[in-house]
Amino acid sequence: MEELNYHSLAGLVLAAEQANEPLSALVLRQQAAQLEQTEEEVFRHMEENFRVMAACIEPGCDPDLRSTSGLTGGDAAKMRRRVEAGQNLTGPVLGGALYRALAVSELNAAMGRIVAAPTAGSCGILPAVLLTMEERGAAEHDCVMSMFTASAVGLVIAENACLAGAQGGCQAECGSAAAMAAAALVELSGGTPQMLDDAVAIALKSQLG
Repeated sequence: MEELNYHSLAGLVLAAEQANEPLSALVLRQQAAQLEQTEEEVFRHMEENFRVMAACIEPGCDPDLRSTSGLTGGDAAKMRRRVEAGQNLTGPVLGGALYRALAVSELNAAMGRIVAAPTAGSCGILPAVLLTMEERGAAEHDCVMSMFTASAVGLVIAENACLAGAQGGCQAECGSAAAMAAAALVELSGGTPQMLDDAVAIALKSQLG
């Protein structure tokens, strides 16, 4: 089995290139060995996380959904209506991701069940990308596998910097989530490990400040 660590993304990319496999396959294999479980068992656990993400969309799009403070809620429903009517400015793909991101984050604010990815505050970003890709034809299995790649990126960031918005600002929380989602998206689209590395860098640089 490959010696895999999360000290740097460059190291993970090199390991994937040398193995001639997607990064997700290496991460799954290593996690199974560390947890003393089969790869199938570890995959099923991640699959459950993906399905929890998917289950957030409908309740998150409830037009009557409100946070306990009453300050947030209902925006996902508005965005979804505009996207489905073809009236948003960004088109169906980005529009679809936007309303899904809002749905998950508004459900979180209303104390619903979400997957922290990597935090509760940034919980909408990764599901928005994955579920929009699934709608565009990506297989559920591939979406789940891409979550292993996303998690590897999150682990690298956690080891070298931080994930908490309170500590590192927006780049630490939503920037990390965007980088994780970018990595997953590249793998889902058939990109190489080096392309994944580039996508992570671009996503993080777009969240500076």
